[in-house]
Parts: sequence; structure tokens; C-alpha cells
Amino acid sequence: YQDDLLFTALELAGYNWETVDKFRKAVGKKIPAEMARQHEIFVKGCQTHSDMSKEEAEHIWQLFEPFQGYGFNKAHAACYGRVAYQTAYLKANFPAEYMCAVLTAESGDIEKVALIIAECERMEIPVLPPDINTSRKDFTLIKAETDKIRFGLFTIKNLGTNTVDALLAERDANGPFVSIANLLERMPSREINKKSLEALAKSGTLDEIAERNQILQSMDALLEYNHETARARERNQASLFGMMQDIPTALSLRLPEVVPSSATERLAWEKELLGLYVSGHPLDAYRAKIPKACSKISTIKSFRPGALVTTTGLIINAKKILTKKGEVMMFLKLQDFTDDIEAVVFPHTLEKYVAVLQPETCVFIKGKTSERSGATSILVDQVKKLEV
Repeated sequence: YQDDLLFTALELAGYNWETVDKFRKAVGKKIPAEMARQHEIFVKGCQTHSDMSKEEAEHIWQLFEPFQGYGFNKAHAACYGRVAYQTAYLKANFPAEYMCAVLTAESGDIEKVALIIAECERMEIPVLPPDINTSRKDFTLIKAETDKIRFGLFTIKNLGTNTVDALLAERDANGPFVSIANLLERMPSREINKKSLEALAKSGTLDEIAERNQILQSMDALLEYNHETARARERNQASLFGMMQDIPTALSLRLPEVVPSSATERLAWEKELLGLYVSGHPLDAYRAKIPKACSKISTIKSFRPGALVTTTGLIINAKKILTKKGEVMMFLKLQDFTDDIEAVVFPHTLEKYVAVLQPETCVFIKGKTSERSGATSILVDQVKKLEV
């Protein structure tokens, strides 16, 4: 512990409490210049105050060096140990509650949220898209025979906090929304506009009460319906829509029949509005055709550099750069069901496969592992587009 370093410096090298605190900062902050100065002071101090040889003092100093990488004082370590035990207990005994809280705590970091959702999947805790009648502001625990977690309404891009507050206040006061017309009749027009309604539809929040494409293709009629019912309430008199009170509200809107949105469209919208795929993954369509020899990305990350690998994944993004020779190479972010990883495509390989290496494309990749900036990556040798 850091405490041991301090007491060693105090007792063997003649430090006092003021000077030993500078020693602590040098070790804790990893300041090279200050560490070099403290090294000299410590070795001389051990020789002067403890009659040590320079070799003995140097040997003790070498024991200190690992603390420059990672070291805590006893109180800090004890607190971390306590928190680690508490969180492990909660995860083991209240798994859904714990994971819901972790998702809410990390909701601003999409990459961390994706990793936590992968852990939820491993724990067999379903994480579902937001829902107009069950989601709260943050990630929401749905208690049932099998506990589930719902995305919160605050996680939806382009949906303002005022609109979320108004939706929840109305739902809490008057019960669930039973149809798209019912939602538009009950919500004030100042909180429903094209942007917010589109965000609710594309994210899957309204799936329980309306089909996504039907909402998107009837946007003008829906907004007019919302405004008309709001004006009718203000005038406290019947309107064209108010005269149809006895007719089911869904019929009074007369929404046209449309082709339902495809799985590909729904996933793309979820990525756009929620930041990641929730109801599925683009790789789902190819799951049965993925060779058993393919390694999961989460597993590849533990491989040593130089290991031969084959894997499949979705290209999340692709960035071209110029080499010193003026040739084009590419950096990919590849994602599967378990994790994501960087893949590097050198110029001679890029020439062969440039047409395939496009964002949102599912591919089969063969290559070998490498280490870059302390993280595992894949050096790509072969690429093939996955086909259904």
C-alpha cells in the first residue's frame, strides 16, 4: 500500500511529513522529473539515516516502482473493496435491478451501454426498446415472471424533456394510451410536433398502439388531428373530430393502409434514435450461416498478437487515410453480437475489397491479430460480404 511507501521513506530515508507528501504525489501522479528527484533523495537518505549501502537503497527503491503503475493507500483500497463486494452482492441477488441501475448510470455513453446490454443478454435479462405505456424517464425495470428492462424515454434522440414530462404526467394521471388517436387527443399540441412524433415512432416507442410506417407516412394528418382536438378543447365545443365521439378514434383518423416497415428499416431507425440496435441486430439474418469456426469478437480481444482469426461482423464505420507513400488504407469498426473491434485494411488488401467495405455491411473477415495503442485489432487479409 502507499502507506508502506510513506512509512519506509519516513523511517529509512529521513523524510518528514511535509517532504514525504511530495514523495507520495510524485508516485501517485507519475511525474517523471519529480520521481527522478525523489529517487536521488531517497537513496541518499537511506545511506545517511540508515547506514545502508547504495545497492541496498536501490533495491528498496526498485520495490517502489510498481506503485507508479497502480497503487492505493489502505483506506482507498478498503473502500473500493467494500463497494466491489456490495455491487457483486447486488448483481448476484438482484440482477435485473442492478443492471437497470447500471444502464441508467451509463446512459450517456453508448459504447458502455452496448457492453452492458451484451452482459444482460448473457444473464438472460431481456432489454427492450422504449414503450409509450411502460417506459419511465430512465431505463425501467419491468417486474414479471421474467424480469425485463425497458429503454427510458430520455434515451431517445430528438425527444425533448418537456415532451417526456408531459407524456408521463398524462399517463400517470389518466392511464395508458390505447391508440395513436388517444395519444394525440390527450397530449397538448405544444408538446407534439413532427420531430417528437417521428422520434417516438422510429424508436419503436409507439409499436404497441400503431405501426411505424403508418405513423411516418401519415405525419401531416396526425399532427392536424392533434391540433384540431386541442383547438376543440380550447373552444369547448364540438369539432369535426369531436362529433365522432361514438366512433372508435382510430377510424375517425382514417389512416391509410401501408406496407409495414421491414426489420432492416426498424433496426436502422433504432440505431439512429437510440444509438444502437435493440430489437435485433443486422447479423441476425445471417446467424444460421455463420461458420462454427468463426471466433466471437469478445474472444478475439483476448488473443495474443499474430493469432490467425476468422470472424463475422457489421461494419459500423469505415475511415480512409493516406499512408506516407500516398496510398489509401482503411480503419474499420467491426461489431458482432458480443463486442466491437478495430480492423485495419492495408492498401494492397483495400484495392481488392473496397466495394465491400462499406458502413452497415455485414462481412466475413479473415486476418490476424495485432496490438495497437494497447488494444487488440485485426489486420485484414480477406473479406467477403455475407449473403442471405
